[in-house]
Amino acid sequence: MSARRIVWALAAVVVAIALATYALAPYARSAALVADLAGVDAWWRQVLPVRPRPVATRDLLIPTRHGPISSRVYEPDAAPLGSLVVYPGIHAGGVDEPRLVSFARRLAGGGVRVVTVPLPDLRVYRITTDSTDAIEETALWVANDPQLAPGGLVGLVGVSFAGGLTLVAAGRPALQNRLSLVISLGGHADLPRVMTYLCTGRLPDDTTRPPHDYGVVVVLLASLTRLVPADQVAPLERAILTFLDASSYAGVDPARSAQLLADTRRQHDALPEPSHTLMTQVLARDARAVGQRILPFVEDLGGAPALSPIRSAATTAPVFLLHGRDDNVIPSTETPFVAAYLQARGNTRVHWLLTPLISHADLSRELKLSDAWQLVRFWTDITETLERR
Repeated sequence: MSARRIVWALAAVVVAIALATYALAPYARSAALVADLAGVDAWWRQVLPVRPRPVATRDLLIPTRHGPISSRVYEPDAAPLGSLVVYPGIHAGGVDEPRLVSFARRLAGGGVRVVTVPLPDLRVYRITTDSTDAIEETALWVANDPQLAPGGLVGLVGVSFAGGLTLVAAGRPALQNRLSLVISLGGHADLPRVMTYLCTGRLPDDTTRPPHDYGVVVVLLASLTRLVPADQVAPLERAILTFLDASSYAGVDPARSAQLLADTRRQHDALPEPSHTLMTQVLARDARAVGQRILPFVEDLGGAPALSPIRSAATTAPVFLLHGRDDNVIPSTETPFVAAYLQARGNTRVHWLLTPLISHADLSRELKLSDAWQLVRFWTDITETLERR
C-alpha cells in the first residue's frame, strides 16, 4: 500500500472514530446521569468520560397570589443546556429534603440549571387547586427572569402528584409558548381514579395491586369533616399529620421517624371514638379498612378539573411521561391514559416509558442492561429536546 493510501486510510479511521464519538456523546451523558441519579458507582460508570459539574446554590422566594414560596436554584459552573423547574411530590421537607437535594444537584451536575419549588399544600399532604395555580405562577416567574431563563423558556418537572398538577398548569394560556418541555415522573391522569385505586387496590383493567397505605392516608386527611364530629377533626388531623411525617422520614432519618411514630401513638391513645378506631386502622396500615370509609367521597375530593390533566386543557409543549411499572401509590396505568388524552387533543410530541427501574419516585440501584438502555434513550430524548429549545 502506498504512503498516500495509508494516510487516507488513517484519516478515514480518525473521522469514523470522531463521528462515532460525536453520535454517542449524548448517550454517554445520559448514561452517566442515570447512574448518578441512582447512586450507581459500578465500573462502567467510572469509564464513562463524563463527570458531574460543580454546582452552586442559592435560595430565593418566588411570589404567588397565595404568598411567597421558598425555592432553591442549582447552577452548574458552565453555560447550562437549559432551565428546569422541579416540583416535588407530597413531602414535608421543603428545599432541604435530602432526596430532592440529591436529585436537583445531580441534574444540575449534568449541565442543567435547576430551580426546586416545594409546593406549600403538598408539604402539608394536601392536593389542592392552589398548588396548580402556584405551579403556573412560579413557572411563569422563572421564565420571565432573564438570569434564570435567558431565552424566556423553562422546562417543568413534576414528581408524583405534582406531576399531574404540572401537566394541568402547562395547559394554561399563560404558559403557552413559554415551556421547552414538561416531564411528569410518576404522575396521575385522573385524581379520583387514583383515589379509587388507593381505597380499593383495583386497577382499570379490574386486576388488583395492594396500594401503599401512605397514599390512602393522604386521601383520608382530606376526608375528616365527613367522617368524625367537628370537635374531633383538629386532634385527629394532628395525629394523622404526625403519622405522615413519620412515614416521610422513614427512609432518610429512621431515628426521627421512630420518634414521630411514638408521638403518633400517644396522640392516638387520647382520641375519642370514632377517631380512635380510625387512627387504629391508620397505625395498623390497614389501607383497605381506611379506604372503604373514604371511597364514597373520592369524586367530591378530587373531581375539580384543575386537579387532573385529562379534565383540563392539554399542553402543546413536548411532554415526557416516566413511570415505575409497579408503582403502588399512583399506578402506572395512569401514564397511557394521559398520553392518549394529550395526543387526541393534537399534541404530537408525547413520549412515555414504563420502567421497572423506578418504584414510585425513586430510581433503583439495580440497573438491568436492557431496562437501563431504554431509560438512557428516553433521557437522551429529553436532553436533546431541551437543547433544541
